[in-house]
Amino acid sequence: IKTSRSTYTVEEAVEAVGFGRFHIMLFVIMGSATIVEAMEIMLLAVASPEIRCEWHLEDWQVALVSTMVFLGFMLCGVLSGYLSDTYGRWKVVFGGFVWSTYFSLLTSFAPSYGWFIFLRSMVGCGVAAVSQSFVLKTEFIPAKYRAYLLPLATIFWMTGSMLIILLGMLVVPTLGWRWMIRISITPSVILIFLFRVRCPLHRSVLTSGNTPAAVETLQWVAKINRASLPPGRLVDPAVKERGNWRILLSSSFRRTSLLLWFVASFSYYGSVLSSSELLEKNLLCVTDADQEHQVKHRHVDGLCYCIPFKPSDYQTLLISSLGEVALVPLNICLLNVFGRKWSLTVLQLLAAILFMMVNICTTMFGFTVLLFLLRSLVSMNFNVVYIYTAEVYPTVARSLGMGFCTSFSRIGGMIAPFIAQVLMSQSVILALSPFAAACVVCALGNFLLPIETKGRALLQLQMEQSSKRSAALRREYVNSLSETCLFLCRQGAAEEHFS
Repeated sequence: IKTSRSTYTVEEAVEAVGFGRFHIMLFVIMGSATIVEAMEIMLLAVASPEIRCEWHLEDWQVALVSTMVFLGFMLCGVLSGYLSDTYGRWKVVFGGFVWSTYFSLLTSFAPSYGWFIFLRSMVGCGVAAVSQSFVLKTEFIPAKYRAYLLPLATIFWMTGSMLIILLGMLVVPTLGWRWMIRISITPSVILIFLFRVRCPLHRSVLTSGNTPAAVETLQWVAKINRASLPPGRLVDPAVKERGNWRILLSSSFRRTSLLLWFVASFSYYGSVLSSSELLEKNLLCVTDADQEHQVKHRHVDGLCYCIPFKPSDYQTLLISSLGEVALVPLNICLLNVFGRKWSLTVLQLLAAILFMMVNICTTMFGFTVLLFLLRSLVSMNFNVVYIYTAEVYPTVARSLGMGFCTSFSRIGGMIAPFIAQVLMSQSVILALSPFAAACVVCALGNFLLPIETKGRALLQLQMEQSSKRSAALRREYVNSLSETCLFLCRQGAAEEHFS
């Protein structure tokens, strides 16, 4: 008597475990990593007026600070992705925390401008590793919940942005920017101790061929969620191509790697640095400007004139940061109704319109509203790009793909400061136009994306590899069927002969 033994895959196990306490814990811990990442990146927008004054920097020198941070991020992004796919996401994120915290603290003791930009580039390397926390979150969330939960991750980025702005408002006028940086690493230190709690959060172990370790991880998740795994045994094959660079350059993923991320980073950091520059240099076309905002940016003996942020400027930055979560419900609706590709198209076209509207003469309240909406749209766009990328790459190269994409995107982050902080002094409309044009081009380019990931399970293998295996199985099945038919035909001919 033959008995059939039921089996299940990793994706079926993740879906069966469902959403529960484990995902809440994961969401909070990895979201805290996003808070630290946001504080380190947004620190530049708050500290730029202070370092400009201390070291008498010109516009291009201030822009170079942001560029060096993104250069460090770019160089280490691919490396952190490869290490994540090979040794585990949790270890890489923890190492990124320690690295970025250490060099951020050293930044507060920088004796010169040269040391400052070098140390900030080292911080960028650590932040690149911390960004792998988004991959870890995505891999353990069931498909039907991803469009709801992942956009909410914006709350943590907004929290980090607001914390660094509040620190700038409270600490910089009295203690200076150095103490602002020293206090800003407090959340990182807390999280380093929190990350000492070890847990098997490494999705790639589920497809490594180590079935006992994979089952142990799934059972651990199911236990926390008070759920149970499907009956039977785990049958995901061992994957030997983890971290394979060829996957990134395949026709299915090439456009994802190059098209979306450059514009997402370019437009987001363009909006952040442009708003900071407009406020610092009082370049706004404001009809009801007070006496403080009537002092325009000017140069004295070739060096930049110092205009520190006023309390009202910090308040404007705070309100604009709130815009990053204000439209999250709209973002969730777009993702669930229209999918990822159409959501990207709509958000990018609207962002292009808002970039051009910032140049319109209006009241200070009107400018705050425009900035609020612009930050909402570029943040939503960046969030959807993160979601789409994490969903479209297979598990064997997901961290490598995310690391490559985030690294490539920093080219946009490296270019944005020289437009938002250097060109802005010459012409506001000339500085805002490249950001709007990039959004329009990317919106049109979204139609070339080959895959819509709405409601789709995460891939374990590369699609081309899976197709080849399916084709091989079909050929084997056809050959087997042909042999069976030939055998039956011969058997029938023999019976007819004897009859």
